Amino acid sequence: QVQLVESGGGSVQAGGSLRLSCAASGYTYSRWCMAWFRQAPGKEREEVATLGSDGSTRYADSVKGRFTISQDNAKKTLYLQMNSLKPEDTAMYYCAAYVLGDYCPRLIRTYNYWGQGTQVTVSS
Repeated sequence: QVQLVESGGGSVQAGGSLRLSCAASGYTYSRWCMAWFRQAPGKEREEVATLGSDGSTRYADSVKGRFTISQDNAKKTLYLQMNSLKPEDTAMYYCAAYVLGDYCPRLIRTYNYWGQGTQVTVSS
């Protein structure tokens, strides 16, 4: 059973930085996609960034150039480095895994496993 545990959220002023981590356990798949999603109050959950097992990445237009997704395979930990944070980045951030292939699905419901989320709050 795959478990994903996020950490690193917090409160920061606009222009600041945070690094989110997602520790994975029970993970033995050779082809996968790991992703970060976020959900703000009253809004739908949206994709932020994805990382496939082939190293390919995808970013939402709203975070391109500011956020970087990466993974430490030895530690089985996914990261999201967030720089130049804006108040509109305020949301609950979730880590997710798709383990049935190395492409990153567009449909949120396709992801097999989810973490519990970590809150990011950016003040102006």
